[in-house]
Amino acid sequence: MRSILLKIEDDTCLEARLQAALDLARGFGGHVTCLQTIALDIVMPGDLNGIYVSEIVPVLRRKAAELRALIEPRLAAEDVAWDWVVDEGAALGCLLRRSALSDVVVLGSLEPFGGAASDLAADVVLHSRTPVLLVPPGTTGFACDGPVVVAWNGSPEASRALKSALPLLARAGSVVLASVLGKEGAGNQGLPAIEGAAYLSRHGIECEMTEFPREGRSVAQVLADAATLRHASCLVMGAYGHARLIETIWGGVTKELFARPPLPILACH
Repeated sequence: MRSILLKIEDDTCLEARLQAALDLARGFGGHVTCLQTIALDIVMPGDLNGIYVSEIVPVLRRKAAELRALIEPRLAAEDVAWDWVVDEGAALGCLLRRSALSDVVVLGSLEPFGGAASDLAADVVLHSRTPVLLVPPGTTGFACDGPVVVAWNGSPEASRALKSALPLLARAGSVVLASVLGKEGAGNQGLPAIEGAAYLSRHGIECEMTEFPREGRSVAQVLADAATLRHASCLVMGAYGHARLIETIWGGVTKELFARPPLPILACH
């Protein structure tokens, strides 16, 4: 994970994902590309409360420049390689274009003005071949060598997520393949956890296979509790879906976890 794409946006989660991206770069000897998007697509032609488009666009660009002036000196003082890219257009399109040559995309769980970022993150996961690291607000860093819980249900999506996370799993202090029991949980179809463990072993990675009962909880809550129990630094999960209704094999898990991630989540479609 040496090519790290970081979304720069002036929101309450900026500091959290900035620190996570810097820790990833330090841990893997990587490079952080700071992608700042100016969403001109939200500006409609004509008069908007007395402010014309010709007046709004310069304001957006000025705000972007002010944010850049605040962040760049901090980056210059860090011991990581980085560059800064400004794209004008819809955030999703810009992220997808830049993610093509990235190893991981770092996004936050909150968008500007307090809106949920689950739709944007889910769309990036769905349409990009690059895994997304979703960082919740309040995160103070990312432990590249911390314990990792992998949500496992034997699906192709879970398998791809496992493969995409190999660099992280190789550094992890411990790895748990977590299956959720029950008709809506993992382990009911597809490859058994032992196959995932065998794949990891071929890469020199040892793991523990554990089945967690639902006990009246949602699958998302079971996975969150499992990650908390293991003091995990990251939850790895696979996802599938369409349009803005992305779902995991377990059904609704992505939506629930992305809305309020209890810890950083590495997701892959």
